[in-house]
Amino acid sequence: MQNLSLKEIEFVAFQLAQKFMTWNEPIPDFSSRFKGVLESCIKTPFQKFSGKSLYPGLISKSSTLFYLMIKNHPFQNGNKRIATTTLMYFLYKNKKWLKVNNKELYEFTVWVASSPSKPKIHTIHAIEQFIKNHIVNI
Repeated sequence: MQNLSLKEIEFVAFQLAQKFMTWNEPIPDFSSRFKGVLESCIKTPFQKFSGKSLYPGLISKSSTLFYLMIKNHPFQNGNKRIATTTLMYFLYKNKKWLKVNNKELYEFTVWVASSPSKPKIHTIHAIEQFIKNHIVNI
């Protein structure tokens, strides 16, 4: 399984979100992100303890990544757009995609953003189910 780097988020996910997912508010410059938060979001899904992955499998890693990118607010603005783009890029990099219409994906992303922070496990399980229901091979 291929993971993500900070450079990829900057050059792929961030620029794609900025170019294709603009709405009423622009996404601020990448350098305006909150230092250390984004790094934590993209490293957490790949953590191990005693040699075992804390988030085993692509769906678990994808769900955790998506959740953290939305809830931890690594950017001043555009967190949901960048989280969505990052999720899609991560899946694409691992030869998967989400077959879902834009409205449903948008509504689900807004639901994740408005979900209670505690207990987060319920939201992550809902994200896992959403991904399982829509994931396809490419």
